[in-house]
Amino acid sequence: MTSAMQLIQQAKTKIRCIDRSEAKELMKHGDITLLDVREKVENDAGHIEGSEHISRGVLEMRIENNPAFTDRDKAILVYCKSGGRSALAAATLQEMGFSNVYSLEGGFDAWSKDQAIPEGIVD
Repeated sequence: MTSAMQLIQQAKTKIRCIDRSEAKELMKHGDITLLDVREKVENDAGHIEGSEHISRGVLEMRIENNPAFTDRDKAILVYCKSGGRSALAAATLQEMGFSNVYSLEGGFDAWSKDQAIPEGIVD
């Protein structure tokens, strides 16, 4: 039997994980869509400015109906709380034909770490 952590580790071998500084560079220089795959209550408590929200549990069912994701070649940066759900989501998106997907290593926790007023976070 495969554990959740093993599934996450397997997913990370198939995707591109980037850290906070790499993510900021992509956001600064490229056309990228941010995707928050946390639960609604987590997103409502704070999220990266400009991000789309689709919970991980309904991602496969809702991604294709969201107008922000019609171009399967456009860069997508997926994030969750700490990086596990986003890794699984990024692998799923690649399997669905999205070709330019990144997972934020450390997730929203890493994004907002060590900031008195977290940059790019909307309450």
